[in-house]
Amino acid sequence: MSARILVVDDDPVQRRLLEAMIKRFDYEPVMAEGAEAALKMLDAAEGANIECIVLDLVMPDLDGMGMLGKLRERGSQLPVIVQTAQGSIDTVVSAMRAGAVDFCVKPVRAERLQVSLRNALAQATLADEVRRMHKSADGKLSLKDLSTKSPRMQAALTLAEKAAASDIPVLIEGESGTGKELFARAIHAAGPRAKKPFVAVNCGAIPANLVESILFGHEKGSFTGAQDKQPGKFLEADGGTLFLDEIGELPADAQVKLLRALQEGEIDPVGSRKPVKVDFRLVSATNRDLMALVREGAFREDLFYRLHIYPVTLPPLRERMEDVPELVKRFVARFAAEEGKRVRSVSADAMKLLSEYKWPGNVRQLENAVFRAVVLAGADEIGVSEFPQVASQVPGYEQAAFNPPSIPSPSTQPSAPLIVAEEQPEVPARERLELVDFHGHVRPMETLEAEIIRFTIDHYRGRMTEVARRLGIGRSTLYRKLKELGLEAETGADHADL
Repeated sequence: MSARILVVDDDPVQRRLLEAMIKRFDYEPVMAEGAEAALKMLDAAEGANIECIVLDLVMPDLDGMGMLGKLRERGSQLPVIVQTAQGSIDTVVSAMRAGAVDFCVKPVRAERLQVSLRNALAQATLADEVRRMHKSADGKLSLKDLSTKSPRMQAALTLAEKAAASDIPVLIEGESGTGKELFARAIHAAGPRAKKPFVAVNCGAIPANLVESILFGHEKGSFTGAQDKQPGKFLEADGGTLFLDEIGELPADAQVKLLRALQEGEIDPVGSRKPVKVDFRLVSATNRDLMALVREGAFREDLFYRLHIYPVTLPPLRERMEDVPELVKRFVARFAAEEGKRVRSVSADAMKLLSEYKWPGNVRQLENAVFRAVVLAGADEIGVSEFPQVASQVPGYEQAAFNPPSIPSPSTQPSAPLIVAEEQPEVPARERLELVDFHGHVRPMETLEAEIIRFTIDHYRGRMTEVARRLGIGRSTLYRKLKELGLEAETGADHADL
C-alpha cells in the first residue's frame, strides 16, 4: 500500500488540485475540508495509517497554526507540510516553530510538492527508526512497536500480548532470521518484569563442556581453571527474563537441570553443596522441530512439554511479504544515517524486485541486502543494480541488475555526433523514467506522457517548435496536451510560443 497523505484545506478547488497531484506521485490522498474534520479523522481507525499531512494555514474556525498546536499537544509524530498564499518570513518561522517540517507557497508546483513529500516521509521513517533503536537499546521496545500488515504476524503479536502479562514460559518458533530475539525482548518489555534484567543466551554458541557452568554458575575451585565464583546466567536474570535461543542445542545434562529450574525455581551451580533459589521468567526460541528431536531421542520429552505450554510461531518473511516495503524503508533510513549517505528512497523497480524474492534468510537477509545497497548507492535513490545478488535469482531481473533501464536521449544514442556544436544547449542531468510505481504497477499513461513532455521542453530550453518536431506531433497537438495535462503554467508556455 502506498503512503497515505492527509490534505487539510477548506478550498474545494485546492483540494482537487492537491488530490490529483498526490495521485500522480503514486500516494493515496485522504481529504479533509477543515482542521476539526482532520483531527476527528486522525482519532478514528483510518487515522492510524496516515503518514504525512499537507495543511493549509488560512482556514475558518480552527486554522492551520491552531491544528499544529493540537497535534503538538497530542504528541503526534506525523510530518506536516504547511502551505499558504502568504509566504512571509514570519509565517514560515512561526509554522516551523510550531512543528511543520516544510513550507510551500500557493500555488505549489507539482515538483516542489513531490520533493517535500518525499523528504518528509523519509525524515519521518528515520525518526521512527531512531526511536525504535533507542527503545531497543534501553530495553523498552514493546510489542506495539512491532507494527505489521501481515495477518499471520498480527496473530503472533496478539498471542505475545496475552502472554506478556503473566510468567508463563513462552516458546518462540521460527526460521533463522525471523526476529525471535527481538520478539522475546518485546515480550519482556511489555510485562511486569520490564524494569528487571533481560539476559539472552545462544545455546548453540556455548561449548558443550561449559554449558552448565555458564548457565548455572560454578563455585571457586569446582573444576580446573575455576579460579573465581561465577553466578551464571540464571542468577544474572534473577527477577527478570532469561531468553534461551536455539534451545534445541542444549546437551542432555543441561536439559535435566533446566527442567528442575522450571519445576522447582532453583538451580544447582557446579560444585555447590546446596541449591540456589532463582526467580526468572523463561522465554525460549528454536528454529528446529523440537517434537522431531524428541522422537529422535535428542531432546527430553518432559522438558518439551514444559517449554511448549505457550508456543508462538513467527512466519517466515516469504509468508508476510506485505511487510517488505515498510521494512525496506526503515532499513534504508537507518543505514543511510549511519553511513552518512543521502539516500532517500528505493525505486519502484527495486521495490518490486525485493517483493518478489523469497528471502530464505528472512528479515536478517533483507536487512543485510539493504545495508549493502545503501553503501553501493551513488544517488539519492536505490535501484535494481544495487541488488545484483538478489536480481540474479529473480526471473526477469538478471540483466536489469547490471543494465538499469533509462530514458535514451539524443546525446546518448549510438548515432549521436561525437562533437557537440558550440550553439547546442548544455544537456541537463537526466533521471530514469520509471515505468512502474512503488508497488510494481504500471504507471498511468497520462503521468508518463507528462514526464516525457517536461523532459523534452527542458532539453530544448523551451523552444516549443523544436519540442513539437522532436516529439513527432503538431504544434496545436502539443499545445492541447499542455492544457490537458495542466502543464501550461508550469512550463510558462502560451500559444504564441508555438
